[in-house]
Amino acid sequence: MAEYGAESEQPQRRLGDKKHKNGELTDLPEEEKKQRDKEDHESLVLWKRPLLTLYYFSLELFITLKGWMWRLWHQRQTVFGLVMLLILFSIAYHIEGPHQKYVRYMEKKTLWCAYWVGLGILSSVGLGTGLHTFLLYLGPHIAAVTLAAYECGSVEFPEPPYPDQIVCPQQEGSISLWTIISKVRLEACMWGAGTAIGELPPYFMARAARLSGADPDDEDYQKFEEMLDQTESAQDFGSRAKVAVQKLIQKVGFFGILACASIPNPLFDLAGLTCGHFLVPFWTFFGATLIGKAVIKMHIQKLFVIITFSKHIVEQMVSLIGAVPLLGAALQKPFREYLEAQKAKLHHVTGEGTPAEENWLSWLFEKVVVIMVCFFVCSIVNSMAQSYAKRKRHDKSSDSKTE
Repeated sequence: MAEYGAESEQPQRRLGDKKHKNGELTDLPEEEKKQRDKEDHESLVLWKRPLLTLYYFSLELFITLKGWMWRLWHQRQTVFGLVMLLILFSIAYHIEGPHQKYVRYMEKKTLWCAYWVGLGILSSVGLGTGLHTFLLYLGPHIAAVTLAAYECGSVEFPEPPYPDQIVCPQQEGSISLWTIISKVRLEACMWGAGTAIGELPPYFMARAARLSGADPDDEDYQKFEEMLDQTESAQDFGSRAKVAVQKLIQKVGFFGILACASIPNPLFDLAGLTCGHFLVPFWTFFGATLIGKAVIKMHIQKLFVIITFSKHIVEQMVSLIGAVPLLGAALQKPFREYLEAQKAKLHHVTGEGTPAEENWLSWLFEKVVVIMVCFFVCSIVNSMAQSYAKRKRHDKSSDSKTE
């Protein structure tokens, strides 16, 4: 018995030696290492380890910028052509002449389109967590145009100040659902095009991984591969829904991608990974995504917002707020004041005095926007810091394998 006890203690001592060599855990079981890495990954956030997170973020930002500069150097002929076009446009912009009105018009439209495309990209690019720019920017813009159209009896708002400010025109016209849709079509389509562009990084990552045979250190792609391995054994509703989307895109192709992109679909994040993994041609993926998001889906979302904020439905919603027991009248008052203030601003003309001050609802909405933008920035910092930590662990494991 004593000999058996001594023999049973020897493997434990050897395991202990491996675990505590040089004060580090060097030979942990695979599951335990994954769990430890996951805990370290989740703890690397600004509100838990601010200094280390900011340090890793700065290092990852430097590596990212260095990579971009290297890619630009390899595409220096294209970059040189774009710089020459920019110089020519700058010369035309600063030289006086009859062409200036066209230059100013192009400048205004280009910046306006770039603004909405950028917001669309931020909504879907996946930097940490997407910024919900439809709820924060595009939805309120469509709602403001809808309310103004019913109040003014026209959508021919004078430019300037539109789109920075909406002022009712001197003469009323005729409005309909179609005229309001046409008024906000450019902004909505540009935003939708931006969301389609934001779906490209997962596509290129999965495509490159499939062609090279490498295993990218990306959690979403690793979960996607696990889902492919467990296709037949998926039990919960979420897993089955993801598998259904993956099969639809894989089997139907262009029209499957178009169907998934044309409806508000939280599972569409899998589309880029699926299409890249199965080497779907770029224009098949991007073309279907662009048509689905910038044309079909955007018209569905526009119709929803326009109908919701039409004059009679808004009045009904305010009336329903007043029907809430006990708090109805107190809640109804600020909403009515806010709507009256917005109507007064629509009829305001420069030099006729200042319109009514906005109430606490507008103040609250502004603070919500600021909080969500700050959270988005923090999520980017956390995501890039965690990416650097993964890179560091990967380099360390590669060095240990080569030794």
